[in-house]
Amino acid sequence: MSKKRREFSNGLKFTIVLEAIKGQRQISEIAAEYNVHPNQITTWKKQFIANGAGVFGVKSDDNTQELENTQEDLFKKIGQQQYEIDWLKKLEPIGIMEKRKMIAPEPKISLSRQCELIKLSRSSLYYNPRSASDKNLGIMKRLDEIYTDNLDFGSRQLRNVLRREGHKINRKRVQRLMRIMGIQTLYPGKNLSKPGIGSEHKIYPYLLRKLKISRPNQVWSTGITYIRLEYGFVYLAAIIDWYSKKILNGELSTTMDQEFCLSIYRRAVNLWGVPEILNSDQGSQFTSKDYRKMVKESGAKFSMEGKGRPLDNIAIERFWRTLKYGEVYLKEYQSVNEARTGINTYIEKYNSFRPHTAQGIQTPDEVYRMAA
Repeated sequence: MSKKRREFSNGLKFTIVLEAIKGQRQISEIAAEYNVHPNQITTWKKQFIANGAGVFGVKSDDNTQELENTQEDLFKKIGQQQYEIDWLKKLEPIGIMEKRKMIAPEPKISLSRQCELIKLSRSSLYYNPRSASDKNLGIMKRLDEIYTDNLDFGSRQLRNVLRREGHKINRKRVQRLMRIMGIQTLYPGKNLSKPGIGSEHKIYPYLLRKLKISRPNQVWSTGITYIRLEYGFVYLAAIIDWYSKKILNGELSTTMDQEFCLSIYRRAVNLWGVPEILNSDQGSQFTSKDYRKMVKESGAKFSMEGKGRPLDNIAIERFWRTLKYGEVYLKEYQSVNEARTGINTYIEKYNSFRPHTAQGIQTPDEVYRMAA
């Protein structure tokens, strides 16, 4: 015997749809209360918006007045949403520095709402990085060169090398400059690379030990490195596919906050899909609640290098060395835009032209396409 189809009165339909239009509760909650399928409510809502109250034959004066008030609010919301959509259409996928430049007073969109729409931290609007002295910049450039060739050097070894080269410098100053540079594997610094404490930050185990990496998107590796300019510095975050060595996305930032790390992962997923495992260091950008939530919701598993074990994230570390010797150290970038152009051009050449002997002298692009 077939199940008798449930009948809903026009008045009940109107009540349910009114609840849905108000947007104060989720459709699933309303569906559970009235014992109706969520898809049915969605259908009624579309009919209602398209045809008005007459679609259900509602005649109640009280309900009509409530409908008129609700419709007015609804049309205001629709108009605001359309304005916001038009505003967003002006933007293309951009980095965090470009996002900051986009934020400006708008008659219909508050600064807070603009930041929310483009997923930018409101507090980052007002952050002005302090510039380092010329003397410190010179030492930081040399520290970067030494560290790039010696990932296992700690602050004592770096101090000793600098002293042998004639610099009068103590370990405390070396540690302070390392914190500014974000040299995470050597000296985890406060609010930069130091793993957070408490529920906001969580460290995950290293999953790649003895793992055979045999295909693209099996493991991605991500990290942040210091990029020197002639009169300053910026940071570069990037994601590399461990198997093919293809750089999937990268972005420059003047600050070491989590925003540009979030944006490169979102863009990489949109372009290339979701990795099975995402490997990173234990920096606070990658252990933060927002970052962990984003990666988990994408479907990837976390893997993190052990403290003081930079080789656990060797795929991205090797790329940093290749990038710096093949591009950064050969040039003195005058500006952030010049650095961005140079690095983007190099990454494109690295992916499409530079062969890797470990992959049968194929380029990362070729390996990724053939095996994906």
